[in-house]
Amino acid sequence: MAAFLQWRRFVFFDKESVKDPVDNGKNFYLPSGISASDSGRGHICHYSALTPSLLHMDGQIWLLPRSLKLESFQAYKLRVTHLYQLKQHSILVSVGQDEEGINPLVKVWNLDKKDSGNPLCTRIFPAIPGNKPTEVSCLSVHENLNFMAIGFTDGSVVLTKGDITRDRHSKTLTLHEGTCPITGLSFRQVSKVTHLFVATLEKVHCYTLSIKEYPSLELDTHGCALRCSSLTDPSQDSQFIVAGDECVYLYQPDERGPCFAFDGQKLLSHWYRGYMLLLTKDAKSPSKAGFASRETSPSEKQLLTIYDLDNKFIAYSAPFDDIIDVLAEWGSFYVLTRDGKMFVLQEKDTQTKLEMLFKKNLFVMAINLAKSQHLDSDGLSEIFRQYGDHLYLKGDHDGAIQQYIRTIGKLEPSYVIRKFLDAQRIHNLTAYLQALHRQSLANADHTTLLLNCYTKLKDSSKLEEFIKSSESEVHFDVEIAIKVLRQAGYHSHAVFLAEKHTQHEWYLKIQLEDLKNYQEALRYIGRLPFDQAESNMKRYGKTLMHHVPDGTTSLLKDLCTDYQPKRETADRETPQRGLEIKANSEEFIPIFANNRRELKAFLEHMIEVEPFSPAGVYDTLLELRLHDWAHEEEPEQKKVLQAAALFLLHSDNTVFDKALVLCQMHNFKEGVLYLYEKGKLYQQIMHYHMQNEEYGKVVEACKRYGDQEVCLWEQALGYFARKEEDCKEYISQVLQHIDQNNLMPPLLVVQTLAHNSTATLSVIKDYLVNKLQRESQQIEDDERKIRQYREETAHLRTEIQDLRTSAKIFQKTKCNMCSSPLELPSVHFLCSHSFHQHCFESYADSEAECPTCMPENRKVMDMLRVQDQKRDLHDHFTRQLRSSNDGFSVVADYFGRGVFNKLTLVTDPPGGRAAGSLETDLLIHTKRNS
Repeated sequence: MAAFLQWRRFVFFDKESVKDPVDNGKNFYLPSGISASDSGRGHICHYSALTPSLLHMDGQIWLLPRSLKLESFQAYKLRVTHLYQLKQHSILVSVGQDEEGINPLVKVWNLDKKDSGNPLCTRIFPAIPGNKPTEVSCLSVHENLNFMAIGFTDGSVVLTKGDITRDRHSKTLTLHEGTCPITGLSFRQVSKVTHLFVATLEKVHCYTLSIKEYPSLELDTHGCALRCSSLTDPSQDSQFIVAGDECVYLYQPDERGPCFAFDGQKLLSHWYRGYMLLLTKDAKSPSKAGFASRETSPSEKQLLTIYDLDNKFIAYSAPFDDIIDVLAEWGSFYVLTRDGKMFVLQEKDTQTKLEMLFKKNLFVMAINLAKSQHLDSDGLSEIFRQYGDHLYLKGDHDGAIQQYIRTIGKLEPSYVIRKFLDAQRIHNLTAYLQALHRQSLANADHTTLLLNCYTKLKDSSKLEEFIKSSESEVHFDVEIAIKVLRQAGYHSHAVFLAEKHTQHEWYLKIQLEDLKNYQEALRYIGRLPFDQAESNMKRYGKTLMHHVPDGTTSLLKDLCTDYQPKRETADRETPQRGLEIKANSEEFIPIFANNRRELKAFLEHMIEVEPFSPAGVYDTLLELRLHDWAHEEEPEQKKVLQAAALFLLHSDNTVFDKALVLCQMHNFKEGVLYLYEKGKLYQQIMHYHMQNEEYGKVVEACKRYGDQEVCLWEQALGYFARKEEDCKEYISQVLQHIDQNNLMPPLLVVQTLAHNSTATLSVIKDYLVNKLQRESQQIEDDERKIRQYREETAHLRTEIQDLRTSAKIFQKTKCNMCSSPLELPSVHFLCSHSFHQHCFESYADSEAECPTCMPENRKVMDMLRVQDQKRDLHDHFTRQLRSSNDGFSVVADYFGRGVFNKLTLVTDPPGGRAAGSLETDLLIHTKRNS
């Protein structure tokens, strides 16, 4: 049985009779007597009407355009035997006879150019090589117009090289000689290499025309009949097809390729658009075909079969009567029969063919067909989906999932996932989800589902392979994967994933909360960049401090001084130093809540390495040292701790209020007194001594700070006055200082001491006696000054009167400016100052004032002017006095300004000098007397 009978048969072509466009509804008929035919200008769109089909009758060549309007021209006088229409040029090559006998002529026609209405014949030359008469059996022309091969019945092949359209640009030579007729010629062009396949009834040869010697290679010892060879298109590697009666062979230039067991006597072979067309005799006992046995008896049917060699199926097969030729043009096959009819085999569209295959559940064939037809990815995806659905319904879940995988990127994943959620199908679902991740199309839900599948299957190897795959291979949501692995108890896998993808928070959370691996977590933080190390220590510091106190303290010291991430062993040899980054040590103090020893070590390290640490560091360390001092019983050690606490206070880095509260809480006397003194809280110092009844310290504090706050003596006197104990010694010291500095009125002193029952008169006797003596002395001094001022005033009045009524004699002999002897002209003032006129003019600012007395006079005048301006403040004084709560202070303020002083102006009598000049004279006189 022939192998092709095992191939599936389809009807992928529609057979129709070609209708006459002029006479609608009737078949189109060709002229009778056709002996040669060909078609040209392949790959033209179906609507194009430029490329004709070619027919011959009685020396005439008929051109059949797509409009089916026949045109003809006389090519030969007798007959045309062969035609070859180039596919890429409007060039037609024909072989025929203009006279009787064996003398075939080759003519080249340019169908685009006209000569008297007919195509232009560009070249005519005899086809017979030498002078030996022989018939032409076949013809082939290269598409580049540089080669033309003519085969003869005597077994020879003539090659024309050069421009075949011109005589002078080409040369002819005999390429092949033999005894068996030539039955097929085909040119093959791949890149820059040109081959010529030569088929005879008995052999197949291949010539390499790109090499000057034209080397040949015999490919096979099986030949074929006339018109039973052809060349595939470049998609099939341009193989040479030889259709023998038993098999169809495909040849490469250097070897025979695959063969197909299609038996039957072959009459015709064509290749077009991936299809191989064979025309065979449909007889029960076919006879061996000879070279010229192309005629068929009327009783024999011809079977036309179209094969798809790639997909291995028969696209069309039907019997015909008396086929002359089959032409491929305008996207279809045209069948020419001897009775003049013409049939067209129109290929069905791809979608129709696919639907036919779907109905028969031939999905594999549909996929192959779609690929060969270059169907887009959406179309292929739909086929895969239908194929997957078909296999799923049949129960082939493994096969179905493979088809669904091929739909990834086009088909919604949920469509597939819903089908395989059953626990028995979990391995299929796993395969699909893996493929989804490999193509980077998985979302967080898909990742969760895949990891759950791994954990359900307990497939640790697949799980490790998934999480350890490189990012270029698998893409997934790392955070989701870590969550799922953690929930499933795969902590080591989750930790690996977190470390690989730098999910620091998740890594530490798993190490600390799940694995309880505190040392490893601490090591990991030490390798992080500064910002991340700082934030994670703030988050997990308390936990680490509880379990790894020493290591945590060490890491915190590094963070707050000069942090450098710890590298692997290989990297430690060359540490990289950048800008120093330091954390705020005060922010880490809460971490040491239950670790006093580590906290103290940390703080002491900080103030030693970083003297300008935040105040909170010093305050906390002060609290720790004061706590230790308060609970220390060993005297020597207590002194050491006291000195350490005072050192912190003297460093001026602590917060005053906090430090004071701490010292008071721990009853740290030295610290409290130091801070009081530092803050100038002198009353607090004295009150502190008063509370502790340290009488000597109270008096000492008054002596030390009494100059800054004089009220301390008054408070000290009041303190001792309230004591019922015998404090006469201390009261005497206080009274002595009060008396020396006149700090309190005597009456107030007496009233203060009146409350003390132990303070007798003898205590204040000396004070009162001294006070009365000084006041008596003060009264005498005041009375003496009063008498002196009265005498001076009387004297001044006398001098003023003399100046007004008597002449003034100037007896100065030297200038008060340059100290040189006076010379006329000179200037004299009543103040007894004399000047050269030129000295006076050089230094005097005013002609009416003495340059020597002028500065002092101006000061006095300014004081008088200010007092005079403030006198007229009655309304303002009244309003301020009414609105003030303390009227006495307002009156005292105005007294101080001199508002209530009585001002007496000495004026000249009528007709005398102006008051301003008299004041000036008075001032001058006053200066002189002083």
